[in-house]
Amino acid sequence: MNRFWSNTIRNISPYIPGEQPRDKKYIKLNTNENPYPPSQRVLDAIRLEVTGDVRLYPDPEAVGLKTALAGFYGLRAEEVFVGNGSDEVLAFCFPAFFNPGDTISFPEITYSFFPVYAELFGVKCKTAPLNDDFSVSAENFPPDAGIILANPNAPTGMAIGLDQVEILLNRFSQSLVIVDEAYIDFGAQSAVPLINKYENLLVVQTFSKSRCMAGLRVGYAMGNPGLVEGLERVKNSFNSYTLDRIAQKAAAAAVEDREYFTETCQRIINTRENTAVGLMELGFKVLPSKSNFLFAAHEKIPGEALLFKLREAGILVRHFKKPEIENWLRISIGTEEEMEIFIEKLKDIMI
Repeated sequence: MNRFWSNTIRNISPYIPGEQPRDKKYIKLNTNENPYPPSQRVLDAIRLEVTGDVRLYPDPEAVGLKTALAGFYGLRAEEVFVGNGSDEVLAFCFPAFFNPGDTISFPEITYSFFPVYAELFGVKCKTAPLNDDFSVSAENFPPDAGIILANPNAPTGMAIGLDQVEILLNRFSQSLVIVDEAYIDFGAQSAVPLINKYENLLVVQTFSKSRCMAGLRVGYAMGNPGLVEGLERVKNSFNSYTLDRIAQKAAAAAVEDREYFTETCQRIINTRENTAVGLMELGFKVLPSKSNFLFAAHEKIPGEALLFKLREAGILVRHFKKPEIENWLRISIGTEEEMEIFIEKLKDIMI
């Protein structure tokens, strides 16, 4: 603690990211990174962009990337906002659309950055209870609040369909509904087709998961031009150059390589389903996932004990010290070989 800290920073509980080890070779199944490299087109675009032109500022409007994304989703470029990872885009939503003292609602178990953003920007929180099976229901959200919803939810991996999203949009027609679709490409239904039907919908996605580009930090939001303009106003009051030249070119190349994107997502989906079967055969309860991770618990071994045993075996997974989910582990999907090793290590632990 420092005497120059503001009261906000003094009292806030910052988000804690997943471990990025430096001391040992681990199988990393703890941060939901894609186990496969980016498209070759992405790597080629990076090499072509590493020239003397890096002395110049990047395009502050990221026109090339916005155009590529608009083409992919059937939108107009003015309906797309881009930023330095979806975390930054989500953070910008708070000062863009909520005043200090306003209220935002999200599921009681969800992405743990949401309450941090709210506290940082002075926004009040109301949580919506999950159903007994960890699923999200639109009817559980309190009235008179904006909505931010991870779909698929984190850390459960469970998704709701567009029917539930539309219930939220209609029920909260006077409020903004932000849908964080970081994991949408692994089997869930995106709300992007609803953008032109609902002016109160903002969809946020990322290149970190399905596009294999977590290290380049590219995220984006899609919604009506008025919402996008609000995000642009925050960005240009903070940092006009949030995306560097290399990241913009690489992201545009990733969007253009549809075949690699589709193949990689399907490969992860297949591995996820095989891993879920392996876990259930070992006595684990596994939630139905539409993400690139699984949420699993064993009735005989506490989650934290499993966390440490797996770490000793050279495998990192994620554990959350919250009463409702303290016996659960979030397991990112790695390569087929990594997940086979993971299951074998678990078998050894269970003996």
